Amino acid sequence: MFYARAQERGDKPFLWAKIGGEWLSISWTEAARRVAGLAKNLKKLGLEPGDRVMLVSENRPEWCIADLGIMAAGCVTVPTYTTNTERDHQHILDNSGARAVIVSTEKLAKILMPAVIKSNEAEFIIGMETLPVKQQGQLQYRDWADMIQGSDADVAASMTAMESVTRDDVACIIYTSGTGGSPRGVMQPHGAILHNADGAAEILREDFGLEEEVFLSFLPLSHAYEHSGGQFLPIAVGAQIYYSEGLDKLMSNIEEARPTIMVVVPRLFEVIRQRIIKGIEKQGKIPNFFLDKSLSIGERDYGEAGRKRLRDAPMRFFLSRTFKKKVGKKFGGRLKALVSGGAPLNPEIGLFFQSLGITLLQGYGQTESGPVLSCNRPKTGLKMDTVGPPLKNTEVKIAEDGEILVRGPLVMKGYWRNKAETNRVIKDGWLHTGDIGLIDEAGRIKITDRKKDLIVNDKGDNIAPQKVEGMLTLQPEIMQAMVSGDKRPYIVGLIVPDPEWALEWARAQDMKYDFKALQDNPAFRSAIREAIDRVNKDLSVTEKVRQFEFADEPFTIENEEMTPSMKIRRHMIRSRYQERLDGMYRS
Repeated sequence: MFYARAQERGDKPFLWAKIGGEWLSISWTEAARRVAGLAKNLKKLGLEPGDRVMLVSENRPEWCIADLGIMAAGCVTVPTYTTNTERDHQHILDNSGARAVIVSTEKLAKILMPAVIKSNEAEFIIGMETLPVKQQGQLQYRDWADMIQGSDADVAASMTAMESVTRDDVACIIYTSGTGGSPRGVMQPHGAILHNADGAAEILREDFGLEEEVFLSFLPLSHAYEHSGGQFLPIAVGAQIYYSEGLDKLMSNIEEARPTIMVVVPRLFEVIRQRIIKGIEKQGKIPNFFLDKSLSIGERDYGEAGRKRLRDAPMRFFLSRTFKKKVGKKFGGRLKALVSGGAPLNPEIGLFFQSLGITLLQGYGQTESGPVLSCNRPKTGLKMDTVGPPLKNTEVKIAEDGEILVRGPLVMKGYWRNKAETNRVIKDGWLHTGDIGLIDEAGRIKITDRKKDLIVNDKGDNIAPQKVEGMLTLQPEIMQAMVSGDKRPYIVGLIVPDPEWALEWARAQDMKYDFKALQDNPAFRSAIREAIDRVNKDLSVTEKVRQFEFADEPFTIENEEMTPSMKIRRHMIRSRYQERLDGMYRS
């Protein structure tokens, strides 16, 4: 697909990055040469079809070239998060058996290198930027600039070689946290990514009209959602990709790049919404009046009822030509849609943007399904409490217990080296999503509950609560713990201190032992905080427990907060302590 687009687009710009304060582009033709060059040189190192290559980099043009080059060599990309700890890298290296590692910067290499050196399989390290380490034992260093030297002849040879690769072959292994703790490698075949790109392109074409599309890449490309939606969808439609400089410069990047489509997570919408509201509040009565009018009309147009009122038409027309036009300019002036995915979207956020004339489409899926399974689209009517109809060539049904099941080319080949877990989630070709939902009269999917315990934060990161809780309760100070953070910016914990440890602590402080009174003691609280901080040192950024509160009493079978098999009953604990959990996001 990429080589075909490169032939069609030629010397037109493809990948954009800001270097020295100026946006610079790489053409389709030049990108194809670099991809073919990397593929050729990976093969020269002795890498064979099916070998895994780990990719550790922030979003940048080289990420895309590396990913495509690995696949063009017949190898399998193993993308990892830049926020991973050394232990995370070690697990992925050992589990995937990656023979080569591509890393972007010296800063990222410092955390990565100890894991690579300890790895039994890794033989080569390729630095996009010059790394201080040239050789370590069996590990051989290669420079990026040398590895991407390619020609038109290399492109032709690579295109011929790709004819032997099928849709069923594994394109990448994306590691995602499971409820058991250690991340599991999801084997995505080429066909799953192509299915997603084709289905999303159809929505673009039929609901908005395909033109000269421009994407702004912001979410980590190591996330399946950005990988398929922010990289391969643009390639499918021959679009340009601009790489954002980060959250602090995102709004200025949007105004500069003027994207037509942007793939984002709910947390970003919340940040932008707050900025818009604060900006309008400072402008006086009239802009605030227009904001209120836009939101009240939007509530009627896109809310539960979803019926446009005829008498709203004059004001709707006026706002679209004035107030909404100004808001649109803040998003570059040619935005067709913001596409939300990776985590559940609060319907109120969707209504807010839709009311201001910014089309917001909520998608749904998981890494195991390509990852996009469904997406809202104007053609079927936008309802913010649904995640839209399934993409084309996607079968969805609701099981007897309400679980959403999916079948089609988008379903993963399974979990890497984990047959038992694969067999648990894929039965008779149907992927069991772990989400509970229904299909409405218009064929749109509505998520009503989660069957699995996995936490999905507001950025779309998956966190296995059992892993964090298990590490907390290994500390002598902590007897029980429940962590929370679904749809939230960070993880918080509800802690039950260990009574025996608490008794010893009180004696050492020459204090009277009173379990409840101790919890109000600042020194006691600091001691528990130290225990949590010890655990945080071994957790990734997204897993760290930022705030904590004490539970009123231990979780027991008697108070229905534990099952007979001694598992905590999350819904019961949340029900009892919801206000306390919510309070940790206000402090």
